[in-house]
Amino acid sequence: MTNLPIIVVGAGIVGATTALALQKDGHAVTLLDRQEPCSGASFGNAGVVVNGSCAPTAMPGIISTGLRMLLNANAPMSIRAAYAPNILPWLIRFVLESRASKVVKNTRALHALSKHAASSWQQLISNTDLQNMLTGGGWLRVFETEKAFLASQASRALMDDVGTPYSVLNAQEIQELEPHLAPVFCRATFQEDSLRVTNPHRMVQGMVDLLVARGGKYQRFDVNRIVTKPGSANDSIKLENAQNSISASRVVIACGAWSRRLAMQMGDNIPLDTERGYHLMFSAKNNPLLNRAVVHGEDSFVLSPMEDGLRMTSQIEFAGVDANPDYQHIRNLIPRARRMLPEIETDEQSVWMGCRPSMPDSLPVLGFSSHSDKVLYAFGHQHLGITLGPRTAFIIADLVAGRRPDLDMAPYRPRR
Repeated sequence: MTNLPIIVVGAGIVGATTALALQKDGHAVTLLDRQEPCSGASFGNAGVVVNGSCAPTAMPGIISTGLRMLLNANAPMSIRAAYAPNILPWLIRFVLESRASKVVKNTRALHALSKHAASSWQQLISNTDLQNMLTGGGWLRVFETEKAFLASQASRALMDDVGTPYSVLNAQEIQELEPHLAPVFCRATFQEDSLRVTNPHRMVQGMVDLLVARGGKYQRFDVNRIVTKPGSANDSIKLENAQNSISASRVVIACGAWSRRLAMQMGDNIPLDTERGYHLMFSAKNNPLLNRAVVHGEDSFVLSPMEDGLRMTSQIEFAGVDANPDYQHIRNLIPRARRMLPEIETDEQSVWMGCRPSMPDSLPVLGFSSHSDKVLYAFGHQHLGITLGPRTAFIIADLVAGRRPDLDMAPYRPRR
């Protein structure tokens, strides 16, 4: 099935990669977004393609861990008091997903997607200039204490279970990989086959430009309503806002944390909410101090070298998509960043907040809507949007073409 007019709603990493994959299949693709490309969560991530990522966020013991975090003003997780009643149903589902049987199931489903993350990136952007922004280096998680390292045993056991390769490093090996790190880290895990995007915003914009150069379209369009048109052979789906409408044979909803309201119109009440994340950009004067992105195991923040400086990412904040940012939490981590990387220049170049689209089971929503086989979903990637973007794109292209994807799609279905 080729040459269908297809609309992809959302020009973040998932939407842009999906648009390119559909275009490669021969479809006439229009990419829509209410803002400029990569204006949402994709703009501010750590840029890491964590090949083989498999540990879900909901793990055994999450209740006690979460309570400790909520009682600590500097913890990486917080809930705005005004939003607590809204997030409570999501949190109940989240806690239920931390049962051992659920964790094993979610781990295997997540790994089925992520084990091909690196190769999917390389397949999508091969023979293009975009390859210059994709580099190796791996994914390094460092720990200051043996106690903290031992506390991560459950995640490592899951990696062992599904076959995600990693190495355990000692203090000397950590220093050999990252000589500018302070010599305070005794243990680390290292996933050597992970990749890094050196400028996520430029990568997404580059994919949109490539889509247009190959004959596709990009349009600023805030979708308020989806109207199905049964019986129409071609323009069977209409997208509307207060001023205009646009039609296509297929529509892919990939607008991240804003996807739930559109899915509701298609008869699917999906438990999607947002884990708001923050970043600070530090000066590029001494960059690169790091050869790869490094996550602090105890404090759950990442220092990631980018084209334009050093980025610190952190925070899980439940406050919905509309609340104003609170940058104090991430700024409170600056002393910890200095302890981790003593030569860091912490003059703040910019600060940012974005809304990660998150499901209680840590799995994205992939597949057809309940109301129409003309509308597909590709959202809910949580912390792994940049990891799973191209992998998602090829799965959606398979579904549109009537091909069977190379994995069981049941764990990702909208009404799971």
